[in-house]
Amino acid sequence: MYEHHTHGLLAWPEFLRRAAGHLFVASLIVLASVVAGTFGYHLLGKLQWVDAFLNASMILSGMGPVDRLVTTSAKLFAALYALFSGLVLVSVIGITVAPWLHRLFHLIHLDDGDAR
Repeated sequence: MYEHHTHGLLAWPEFLRRAAGHLFVASLIVLASVVAGTFGYHLLGKLQWVDAFLNASMILSGMGPVDRLVTTSAKLFAALYALFSGLVLVSVIGITVAPWLHRLFHLIHLDDGDAR
């Protein structure tokens, strides 16, 4: 996926396309996570759609829940969704930052004559 350390630095247009692709994948992961959380809060927590979306968004962003859940299944879902959201946060940051870190490390290890 990335260029080998013996190859030159990727040109900016190609690099920006790569970074945009990573950002697109990260956005799809966030979108799928919010949709899953919204459905879970709506179906198990018996929340209205907007309230379910609000809770899913707040948990996914690390802010915390908004509404109080009363059923055991809703509480279990909320706990598992919170754990899942923490992993999503770390993954999305890694996916988004990976091309930039790779470029930095690649730049550090280039010979003086290889930079573009």
